[in-house]
Amino acid sequence: MNPHERLRLELVEADLQRLESLLAESVIFGDEYLDQVTTHLIYAGGKRLRPILAISSATMGERDATREDLLGGVSVELMHLASLYHDDVMDEAEIRRNVDSVNARYGNLIAIVGGDYLMARSAGIAADLGVEVAGLMAHTLAWLTRGQVAEVRTIFSVHRTEADYFEAIEGKTAALMSASCRIGALTAGHPTEVRDALTEFGRCFGMVYQLRDDVLDLIAVDNQLGKPAGQDLAEGIYNLPTLVALADETQGEELASLLGSTLDVDDRERARKLVVASGGVEATIDAAQSFLNLADAALRVVPSAALRDGLTSFLASLLEDFPDY
Repeated sequence: MNPHERLRLELVEADLQRLESLLAESVIFGDEYLDQVTTHLIYAGGKRLRPILAISSATMGERDATREDLLGGVSVELMHLASLYHDDVMDEAEIRRNVDSVNARYGNLIAIVGGDYLMARSAGIAADLGVEVAGLMAHTLAWLTRGQVAEVRTIFSVHRTEADYFEAIEGKTAALMSASCRIGALTAGHPTEVRDALTEFGRCFGMVYQLRDDVLDLIAVDNQLGKPAGQDLAEGIYNLPTLVALADETQGEELASLLGSTLDVDDRERARKLVVASGGVEATIDAAQSFLNLADAALRVVPSAALRDGLTSFLASLLEDFPDY
């Protein structure tokens, strides 16, 4: 997925090039070892979805981003990167963005401290952008933490509810997407109704993004997500397709008998096929479509037709081109 092909906002694409150098500069401290740790994933690249949302929301693709607009994008990306450092420690991940994860290269302790440093830099930049931005990022960090806890406390639980699931993904994924759009609206000084509309769009974007990933975890081909299909099932993370399958009269009982503990390769594949056969994938795609509809409704008050069309196209692209399953 190339977001710029769907956004069609040339100035935003140029702004992202300017943001790259600012992103690295924002965490370089002058200590060679620490700088290697904190820039490790920055130099590995990434989609930069959150800065794209921040800058698009700020400029609407109609002007060059100001330094404040760019720094808003840097702040949300650093918070995202910090969460990846911490997530990889929890998941014992070895690869991130096609390079060694920070914990694999430097150890868990350094990865945790490095993530803390990135979080501190995100907060410092937000504070420099004003009280409202600082408050937004503090609130977002609380949501990220809440989402992570919501997921961990239901690990391996076949009694996890859909409410548990949506609470987790709204915190883990949607909160930062929402903050990305809002921070751009704040640095640009947009009217309140436009800020709120873009904030809601970002929330819906995050929900669709996570729902899409949870579908792909079951049907992705050629290691599309950098992990085997069904890996969340094996690790006890029972996402919406699995919850739908557990409630299914045909597949639910057999699936429940498999779940509740770590799965080997054969049982993972058996569980994956049961979830796919249950209609859980289709139900999750339907849920994602409902958030896409909410996003479209939110954008109606945004004055820029180019931004409305670009964001709508960008979001819709998340639900296209699923592999056959």
